[in-house]
Amino acid sequence: MPTFPPAYRWTLGVFLIVVAATWWRPLYPAEQALHHSLTVLGLVALVLVQRRRPLPYPSFLLIVIFLVLHSVAARWIYSFVPYDDWTDSLLGVRLNELFGWRRNNFDRLVHLSYGLCFGPVLFARLRESGRGIRSAALTSVEVVLSTSAAYELFEWAVALTLAPGAAEAYNGQQGDMWDAHKDMALATCGAVVAVAAAAAVAYRRIGSIAAQSSPG
Repeated sequence: MPTFPPAYRWTLGVFLIVVAATWWRPLYPAEQALHHSLTVLGLVALVLVQRRRPLPYPSFLLIVIFLVLHSVAARWIYSFVPYDDWTDSLLGVRLNELFGWRRNNFDRLVHLSYGLCFGPVLFARLRESGRGIRSAALTSVEVVLSTSAAYELFEWAVALTLAPGAAEAYNGQQGDMWDAHKDMALATCGAVVAVAAAAAVAYRRIGSIAAQSSPG
């Protein structure tokens, strides 16, 4: 059976509540269901990982954070997440006006968070398996980049398969011909930043251990 200590169960429970809330009177039920097919795959993979080689809680939490962001975005099919209304209500600021954006950029946040969340998880797992810091760091970034590219190819297949309107609703390009490239670049940048931080911590830990074990 999967290993879910209390902290894991609470985190998973909050995630399921968020998912249920996003399905309250759905605005785009068909498109949201298509997006959530990936959520289901992610949850199945998470359970399988927990059953075979349980993740430390920080890694588990990072994966759930990404799935929460994806679930929120799926309700508004990424292109229509009302973050401007949220920040206006809370802070009196509309982000698109503040930064001069001409599109809804919540999808950019999700792609960036993919690298930020999964990069260090992969790094930690590779370190556990005996990889050196440099090798684990490089491989983690490579995996994030390659899986991001695979997802963009999946979106291309969706665009070829579905009707143009449905494909645009799912892919959320919002008229940007470089959307796929920017998404991959953001995921990779997120991975580089997060993995670099994790590698720095690992080097510092090794240095601290070496200093403690040195004579005198």
